[in-house]
Order: sequence, then structure tokens, then C-alpha cells
Amino acid sequence: MALVTGVDSSTQSCKVVVVDSLTGADIRSGRALHPEGTEVDPESWWQALLAALVAGNGLGNDVDALSIAGQQHGMVLLGRDGRVLRDALLWNDTRSAGAARDLIAELGVDELVARTGLAPVASFTSTKVRWVRDAEPDLVPRIAAVALPHDLLTWRLRGFGPEGEAPLGPVLEELVTDRSDVSGTGYWNPATGAYDLELFEQLLGRPAREGGSHGGNGPDAVVLPRVLGADESAGVVHPSYTASGGRRVVLGAGAGDNAGAALGLGAVEGDVVVSLGTSGTVFAVTADAVADASGTVAGFADAGGLFLPLVATLNAARVLSSVSGILGVDHDGFAALALAAAPGAGGVVLLPYFEGERTPNLPTAKASFHNLSIASSTRENIARASIEGMLCGLADALDAVRATGVTPRRLLLIGGAAQNAAVQQVAAQVFDLPVSIPAPGEYVARGAAVQAAWVLTGSRPSWTVDTVEDRPSDHRPVIREQYRTAVASLTF
Repeated sequence: MALVTGVDSSTQSCKVVVVDSLTGADIRSGRALHPEGTEVDPESWWQALLAALVAGNGLGNDVDALSIAGQQHGMVLLGRDGRVLRDALLWNDTRSAGAARDLIAELGVDELVARTGLAPVASFTSTKVRWVRDAEPDLVPRIAAVALPHDLLTWRLRGFGPEGEAPLGPVLEELVTDRSDVSGTGYWNPATGAYDLELFEQLLGRPAREGGSHGGNGPDAVVLPRVLGADESAGVVHPSYTASGGRRVVLGAGAGDNAGAALGLGAVEGDVVVSLGTSGTVFAVTADAVADASGTVAGFADAGGLFLPLVATLNAARVLSSVSGILGVDHDGFAALALAAAPGAGGVVLLPYFEGERTPNLPTAKASFHNLSIASSTRENIARASIEGMLCGLADALDAVRATGVTPRRLLLIGGAAQNAAVQQVAAQVFDLPVSIPAPGEYVARGAAVQAAWVLTGSRPSWTVDTVEDRPSDHRPVIREQYRTAVASLTF
């Protein structure tokens, strides 16, 4: 039995799963926490990876391959000695919002979307690079490479790293990434599969080149990780990190977290994934690159050779926890209340903008209940309206994905809130698609394990994904009609 290890290096923690490469059966797992914050020392990710690998025996004598999926967009700056020059700015660090506006003013959103598939926002790496140029100019001449979080971890596992600390030293040319993660930088073109080096130079004020290429902008240019295909190997784990010190463990290219989840779920063209985490995401697997000039849909690549148009919302599961707290009930009590109300919640609508909103772009908005009357103001209606409001925001995101030409056939509902019975029922009524709820699992890490098995065997595995619920569409148009009317009533 050949085993492979998948790693999810997320914002909050590092999770490791070891699975059977043939069947996808879980064998063991490990976990280690990351520090909180939007600005983090990448050394903490490396130490958490090593700890999680030990906890799950992820590099044991029975493991043949490993791959790392990780949080997207984080900016890691390396000097020529392989040391990190400053704490990494994560996707949720918003200090580069002004840089995003500057880029749009300079180049125009249409041109930027055409060149990168993305309209600049504070979460993307490109705006963080521009922020460094403007806010920390003394740092710019010292930058020798710009990498993403999972790029750094793969590089370190291969034995590269800071001079005097890593077995093979600071060989920046050996930095690699994959197309799914690099498609979230804002300086790579998913349609052409190449870096936009001219754009990167406009961002940082210094030329750049892809690692492994000694031509172009010359040896003193900033190194950007070489982009690998879905089935390409990044190399092997350095023997000093394996259990026996000599076992050959092949490394996959890695992936961004959403692309890893799609791979772990076995999502194929026509599938749409709705993820109900603290924030919400809607993404689809498509054959063609997507460029949305409105900036609503990010035109990412996936981890399997296709594309992954994605929309993010700020308010998802936190909506339910906030309202259940107001109602004084636990998750089961909240579900019972919501299930006791009729579709449309007696006309009550919640616009769930507790933290402002990204989609639609309403950063200063607040949550608000609408259509409350003496008759409609029941605990049951308020609970159900909260679920309907959360899901209607995500249904609007799905409409934006559809507007780019995507035709979805099935919806996969994942995340902690997807296990709530009321959420499952209401989802089938809000979305006009069949809804499948996969069993709870570490799908980002499992996606990385799929990639590890792929590079080990030469073919993409087809592992069975268990589901806990499959619901046919039970579309109730009144829910979204009420929601649209409430949104239209807002004034700012």
C-alpha cells in the first residue's frame, strides 16, 4: 500500500492527512496552529509544518509522495541569503487597498483584468508588492525573490532555505509554484500561462524573471517561482526531513487552498462549490479562462489544468453564529427554529452585512432586518431569515459566475455550516440547482494528497467522496425576490 501526504497550510493552522494513494482512505492525520494576525513571520509556518508532519507521521517510512496546498495571496519577500526580509502580508491584510486604487487609476481595470484575470483588491499579492514599493522603499533593493506561502514551504522541504540553516542553502532559482496559486497574484496571466513581467516591474519598480530562466531581465532581476503543471514534480523531500533519512519522497507542485478543495472534492466541469466558512466562497470548474471586467469574479486557474472562477463574500457562517447568539440558542436550537418557519420567513429579510461586504462592494454597510411587523417578528422567522440572507448573498455570487458564461449543473455545499439541517433545506430552496453535501473532511489537504498521488503514479486518482445529503432543487423564487427588494432599498 503506497501512502501519500496532503498538507493544508491555512491562515489558522497546518493540517496533514496521510491517505492510501489507491483508494483515498484516511490513514492518519496531524495538526499544528499558526499565529493569529494579518502579518506573520513565515518561520512560524515552517515550524508548524514540521510539527504537523511529526504529529501525523506525514514523512514516515511508508509515505512515497507529499504535496502542500496553502492560503493564497500572501506575500513572502526573500533576500539573496534566503532569509525572509519582513513578515509576510496575508490575504486578509487590507493596508494595500490604496495601492489597489492606484493601480486601477494608472492602468484601468479593463486592462488589468485582460492581463491577469483579476481586478486589483487589497487581498491580492500585486497590491501588496506595490504597497512595499511605496511604504517601505528602503526594502525594495534588497528583494531577491517574491514567493507565496506554499512556495516557501515546498522550497524548504526540498532542503533550500536561509544560508547556514538549510542543507542546500539559498538557491532562489529552485523556487517553484503552481498555476492555481500564482493565478491569485495579480501579475500572472491565466489565459497565456505566463508571468506579466512588465506589470510586475510597474508594481515594484524592479525587473523580474521566472526562476530557472537566466535570460530576459538578467541575473539581478527579482526571481519569481517557476510555474509547474498539475502533474509535474517539484522535486523530492530532502533526506534530512524523512523518517529514515534516506527514503525518496516525491513532492507535488502544490496548490492554492480553494483549488486544493476543488481537487479534494473531485469537482469537475459543471460543478459549483459553495463554501460556508467564516467568509463565503463560490467557485466553479471551467474549461476556459474567465475575465470579468466588473471585478466581481476572480479569474483563477485550478489545480488540475482547467480554471476556477471565484467570488468571495465576507459574511457566511458568522451570520448564523451572530444571530443564534442574539436568540440565545445553540446550533441545534437555531436549526429547529429555522425549520419551523415557512420559506420566505413571513416576509422577514436579513441583509447579512455584519462586517461590511465585498460582494457586493459595500465595505461600510451593516447588517439589517427588513419587513418586521408584530406578526412576522418571531424567533422562527428571524432564524430562517438569517439563513436565507446568508445564502442569497452567495446565490448572487453564483449569478455573477454564471454571467461570465459558466453553466453549472450541480452545487457542492461545504464548510461547517453546511452540516446544519436547516441550511441544507434552505439551500435547496435558494439555489436553482441540485445540492450535494459532502461528508465533513479536510478537503484542501485531501486535494494536496490527490496531487501527490498524481505526481507519484502519473495519473490523477479518482477517489470516492462520501456525501451526507443529496437534495433535488426545491427552488422557491420568493426568497430571492424579497432579498433583491431589500438590497434595492439600501442607500449609502
